[in-house]
Amino acid sequence: MGKKIILTGDRPTGRLHIGHYVGSLRRRVELQNSGEYDEIYIMIADAQALTDNADNPEKVRQNIIEVALDYLSAGLDPGKCHLFIQSQVSELTELTFFYNNLVTVQRLQRNPTVKQEIKMRGFSESDDGSDNKAGTPVGFFCYPISQAADITAFKATTVPVGEDQAPMIEQTREIVHKFNTTYGEALVMPDILLPDNAACLRLPGTDGKAKMSKSLGNCIYLSDPAEVVWEKVRGMFTDPGHLQVSDPGKVEGNPVFTYLDAFCKPEHFEKFGECFVGKKVSFEFHSLDEVKAQYRAGGLGDMMVKKFLYEVLNDTLAPIRERRHALEQDIPYVYEVLRKGTEAAQAKAAETLAGVKRAMRINYFDPGVLDELIREQQEKYNNQ
Repeated sequence: MGKKIILTGDRPTGRLHIGHYVGSLRRRVELQNSGEYDEIYIMIADAQALTDNADNPEKVRQNIIEVALDYLSAGLDPGKCHLFIQSQVSELTELTFFYNNLVTVQRLQRNPTVKQEIKMRGFSESDDGSDNKAGTPVGFFCYPISQAADITAFKATTVPVGEDQAPMIEQTREIVHKFNTTYGEALVMPDILLPDNAACLRLPGTDGKAKMSKSLGNCIYLSDPAEVVWEKVRGMFTDPGHLQVSDPGKVEGNPVFTYLDAFCKPEHFEKFGECFVGKKVSFEFHSLDEVKAQYRAGGLGDMMVKKFLYEVLNDTLAPIRERRHALEQDIPYVYEVLRKGTEAAQAKAAETLAGVKRAMRINYFDPGVLDELIREQQEKYNNQ
């Protein structure tokens, strides 16, 4: 039986937020500690970040350390996984070039994630040449092909991602199938691993928008101080129809309850039950279902629920912030982790690239291949 290998990562366009945490980062730590996987590669995808930040490479460069700090403070262990920088593994670029020939423009245009991301960034469908921001950069448009190179380079069998990345993994599987049927079995078919908590599939923004996004300014970051977390939670969108405390409230589509679904644990009710004790009303809850039932019935104010959510979030984020602060005092260590992880990633990707070239029969100067090629060609010309 083959090795079980994980590949996943993030674009370094800013600090990581709690959407990243529940969508994939928390699961990565669990998988890392499970002992079920032979190799784990966690990528800081700076090359992909440059596809729509080419005019500001310094932003990407500075954010590499931010993402690395978030990774380590959240519990990723360099003794159990390889943290690496994408642009420093040149084999990924070469694989992307070969895979480009296996995908049509029309197929990329149908990729729903690509379509959504293009729309979100405001790229227009036409470009008259007057503004290099008008159209979609080719590198960004080909993002799914680059991602396929990342996944296959490490022979990943499992790719833990959020729901929005499912179309990308499906396109990777198509590329693997096309390559293997065209050239022979050289690539490993990956499987997607989605969060097992439905609320974690796509955490909404604090403003109620469908996706938590840095560009929309609706994030709670892993590194946010406690007072900042409280300000963001206090201002969160809730049920617009819940005008009075006595009004029945909606739980579905209410970000406060979505966040509680993602973060709340049974022990939180014992630790933070005082949040539901006020001057006029007092509740004793033992489960999130009880909180939801009371909110639906009316009589439970938004501020009580928000105070509880803040305590739950802070209970999760406090140890992460503490570890991050310690790591910030030893930046040389963080870069050494990235250097060693990148070396391991480069070695693995080089093995895969060599196999790809063998399958495509473009490994002209491999030992033994050149002698065979010379003999084959010499015989051809001798017989003319």
